[in-house]
Amino acid sequence: MTESNKMKEMPVKKLMVQMGIPMILSMALQAVYNIVDSAFVGNMKVGSEAALNALTLVFPVQMLMVAVGIGTGVGTNALLARTLGQGNTKKAAKVAGNSLFLGGIIYAVCLLFGIAGVKAYISSQTVDPEVISMGTSYLRICCVISFGIIFFSLFEKLLQATGRSLYSTIGQVVGAVINIILDPVMIYGIGPVPEMGVKGAAYATVIGQVASAVLLFLFHMKLNQEFEHGVEYMKPDAGIIKEIYAIGLPAIIAQALMSIMVYVMNLILKFSPSAQTAYGLFYKVQQFVLFLAFGLRDAITPIIAFAYGMGSKKRIKDGIKYGLLYTTALMIFGIIITEVFPGAFATLFNAGQSREYFIGAMRIISISFIFAGINVAYQGIYQALDGGIESLVISLLRQLVIILPLAGIFSIFARNGQMGISLIWWAFPITEMIACLVGYVFLKRIRKNKVERLS
Repeated sequence: MTESNKMKEMPVKKLMVQMGIPMILSMALQAVYNIVDSAFVGNMKVGSEAALNALTLVFPVQMLMVAVGIGTGVGTNALLARTLGQGNTKKAAKVAGNSLFLGGIIYAVCLLFGIAGVKAYISSQTVDPEVISMGTSYLRICCVISFGIIFFSLFEKLLQATGRSLYSTIGQVVGAVINIILDPVMIYGIGPVPEMGVKGAAYATVIGQVASAVLLFLFHMKLNQEFEHGVEYMKPDAGIIKEIYAIGLPAIIAQALMSIMVYVMNLILKFSPSAQTAYGLFYKVQQFVLFLAFGLRDAITPIIAFAYGMGSKKRIKDGIKYGLLYTTALMIFGIIITEVFPGAFATLFNAGQSREYFIGAMRIISISFIFAGINVAYQGIYQALDGGIESLVISLLRQLVIILPLAGIFSIFARNGQMGISLIWWAFPITEMIACLVGYVFLKRIRKNKVERLS
C-alpha cells in the first residue's frame, strides 16, 4: 500500500500506531542526551552536586539552540515538501540551500554567545563560584561547537521532507550511542583519555551531535536527488527565507517558551540551590515522558491534516479520538513510572542533597503529565485544522502566562524548607489543568466551525 493510500484508507486506529511508534522512539532518543549527561555527571567523585546544578542552569540555552534549529527545519520541511509536490525542483534546491545558509547564521550567533555571553548568563542564576565555573565551561563548549546540533536539525527535516525519516532516526541513534560511550570515558578519564569532569560531558555531547550531523549530511547528499545541491543555491533569497519562517516561526516560539520557563524557574528557585538542582533533574525526566506525547503528536497532525484536506469527517473524528486516547495511555504509563520509582531516578542521578527535593518534585509534578499530554495532543489537532493561534495560546498559558506568576507567588511562602518548596511544585498540575480546560473549549469550537461544516 502506497503512503498516499495508507493515509486515505488504512484505519486511523492502526495508522496512528504505525506512524506514531517510530516518531515516539525518535523523540525519546532526543531526551536521552540530557538524561545521560546528568546521570554520569551526578556520579563524579568530586563536585557532583555543583556539576548537576551547573547542567540545570545551562539547559535553557541548550533548548533554545534546539528550538531555533528545529523551528527553521520545520519551516524548511513544509516548504520543501510543498515545492517538490508542485514539481518546482529549482525552487526546491533554493529552499534547501537557504536553510543551510540560515544554519550558518544561527551558528554564528551561538558562537558569539559562547565566546562573550556565557559567564554573564550563568552568573545571573547563581552566586556559587564552583557552579559558575562548571556551567561556563560546559555551555561554552556546547555553543562554540553547536554547529552539530544546528545542522543535524536541518538535515533531519530535509530528509523527512522527501519521505526518508528512517535515515534521520539512524542519525539520532548513532549520535546517542556515541554520546553514551564517550560520557564515562571523557568525564571520569578511562585509558589514555584524561579525566575532564563537566567539560568531558560537554565534549561527549557535541561529538555525538557532530557525528549525527555528518552522517545526515552524507545521507542528504546521496539520497535527496529530487533537487540539485551546490553552494550557489545557498545565496540568500529574502522571499524563500520569509516563507520558511512564516511556517517555522510559531514552532520556534513554542519551543523557545520552554527555555524561558526553565530560566525563570531557575531564578525563582535561586534562594535554594538544592531545589534548583532538583527541578533541573526532574525537568529532564519530565521531558522524556512528554517527548512521548510530542512523538505521537507528530503522527496525529499529518493524519488529521490529510483527512481534513480530503474532507473526511469520520477520519478527522477518529484521529481526534485515538490521538487523545493513545496520548492518555502513554501519560498514564509515565505517571506510574515516576510515582513508583522516584527513588530509583534519584539514585541514577546521585542527587545528593537535592534527593528529597527531587523526589518531592517528582511525586507532585508528575500528576500533571496526563493533562500536559492532552494539551500537547490538542496542539497537534489544532495545527492540523489550521488552528495555529489556538496552539500558540495553549503554549503561552502552559509555559508563561499561568505557570510563572503562580510559581512566583508560591515562592513567597516557600522559604521554610522542603514543605514550602513543595508548594511551588503544585503550580505545574494547576497550570496544566487550567490549560486543558481552555484547550477543550478550543477543540469544541474548532470542531463546530471547521469539521462539522465539511460536506
